[in-house]
Amino acid sequence: MSAATTTGYRLFEITADRVEEYRAVDAMAFAEAAHDPALDAEVPFAVPLDRAVAVETDAGEVVAVHGSYAFTLPTPGGEVPCAGLTWVGVRPDHRRRGLLSTMIRAHLDRSLGRGEPVSALFAAEPGIYGRYGYGSASDHVRLTLPRGAALRDVPGSSDLTVRFATLDPAAHEGLVEDVYAAAGAGRPGWIRRGSDALRRIAVADPAAWRGGGEPARLVTVHAADGAARAFAILRRKQTWGDGGPEYPVQVRLAASVDAAAAHRLWSMLLDLDLTTTVASNMLPVDDLLLALLVDTRRPVPKVSDNLWVRLLDVPAALTGRRYAAPVDVVLGVRDALLPGNDGAWRLVTGEAGADGTYAARVEPAGTAAPDLELDVRELGAAYLGGRSLTALATAGQVTAARPDALHRAATAFGWPVAPVCPWVF
Repeated sequence: MSAATTTGYRLFEITADRVEEYRAVDAMAFAEAAHDPALDAEVPFAVPLDRAVAVETDAGEVVAVHGSYAFTLPTPGGEVPCAGLTWVGVRPDHRRRGLLSTMIRAHLDRSLGRGEPVSALFAAEPGIYGRYGYGSASDHVRLTLPRGAALRDVPGSSDLTVRFATLDPAAHEGLVEDVYAAAGAGRPGWIRRGSDALRRIAVADPAAWRGGGEPARLVTVHAADGAARAFAILRRKQTWGDGGPEYPVQVRLAASVDAAAAHRLWSMLLDLDLTTTVASNMLPVDDLLLALLVDTRRPVPKVSDNLWVRLLDVPAALTGRRYAAPVDVVLGVRDALLPGNDGAWRLVTGEAGADGTYAARVEPAGTAAPDLELDVRELGAAYLGGRSLTALATAGQVTAARPDALHRAATAFGWPVAPVCPWVF
């Protein structure tokens, strides 16, 4: 482990006997309640110890922390190993001393050393991570729907059955994970929980999380053979107004394998007794529900940034996805933190596959003049197909030597399925 660049501090890997110190810094940074050990059985510490890193003073006080998860990131037409950056925090009385920069640099180096060509995160504050080369690569949408919102008919929906139960982590963890995986097949960014601890947290429901609402419920949709086709984890809260019950419904996570299952699921959620509104979980911007709603105005969709992506190994990352069109382009990449990425790279696609998409090879371009020049941040933004290189160029973030090169590259990097990760890590 390299030493921190700020005098008086050092980086080290957390050991099991110091996890509570790590948690305490995170709680102080994010203004959270102190950790309750009674929750450990339901909500375990999920960051692997060999990926949980802290900064301590010379006196041994832990003052900054970060960690990462070993994920597989679905990319357009492929997947790559990915370091999911998480638990990033600095005590308020040790800010402005370069500790965050030290931790990010260590994270990038350690991730590269593990053979992870990409890192991804959810940004608590979006102004922070661009300066470290992370680009905003996807959006999600949240809807607050009135009870009874009409949906367009979908053939086969009425053939499916619905079950309503209290969420049981032991009984339902496998169902939730299996439907989640099937629902996200082919969608960039749809990260699966890669450990037992993360899968357990996905279905956890400690009383401290309920905010005065009921225990979490699970709605499931089933085919005639009993196979689960959709699910939603939700919570209602007793609320009474002058005119009677006004219960809100909050959906924590929902997924459907096809349009019929989505129609059956949301038909149930939008018609629960005593309720007035249904707040969705984070949805992709092209989610089935948006296509099924008869009236898309009343929900007033709220769009926000989702995954931020940082390319750590440009050629490995770019060959770890497929492309929507043929392209031969030289990318002039700027990377102030990872010199191995800095320079000109030629990306060339081969023959179209059976699905009509293209694999590519990436190699140093030598002295060839770049067709496009961009920071690694913008390359990360475009990586999952959710941001247009043309739009970034219009905003002055990408420089094109020729309009035709920009058009071809933007078309190739685009993707017909919007990227999203529907849970925050």
